[in-house]
Amino acid sequence: MDIDMVTQVLREGVWVAIKLGGPTLILSMAVGVLIAIFQAVTQIHEQSLGFILKLIVVIMVLLVGGSWMMQTLLDYAHSLFELMASH
Repeated sequence: MDIDMVTQVLREGVWVAIKLGGPTLILSMAVGVLIAIFQAVTQIHEQSLGFILKLIVVIMVLLVGGSWMMQTLLDYAHSLFELMASH
């Protein structure tokens, strides 16, 4: 394996990690901002409110997109194993 191939494999790995973690992180962050705005307006400063809602959002994202995430990860792993077998 040359340096270009290693760079390509690492680039694909980073891209897969961004694709898998991105939706969960972005939605969790959006919920956190909305909860922070709600807490600032109503002056309710309960820490568990934000945590529970973020947890629910993360669970919903995993339930809805979990099969896609797993298939993406399996495709990447399969391509890595094919690459190792060919060299």
